[in-house]
Amino acid sequence: METRSEALTISVPEAGKRLGLSRNSAYQAAKRGELPVIRIGHRLLVSIFALDEMLGARRSLPGEEAAATHPRLDRAERR
Repeated sequence: METRSEALTISVPEAGKRLGLSRNSAYQAAKRGELPVIRIGHRLLVSIFALDEMLGARRSLPGEEAAATHPRLDRAERR
């Protein structure tokens, strides 16, 4: 069983928190198709990889080497 830190999805409210949105705003964004949601029954989940991709960041899969592709992150690492 995966631990919480290894989960591939998060709840819509958690995605909203990461984006600085209220719970209601996050669900409204999901309804409008502005959040990358996966529907399982009545439950809506957000893929952390799709969310990161939407935001322009790349997260590695477990076992892959981490790769920062964001230009500001790359500059900071070179210093």
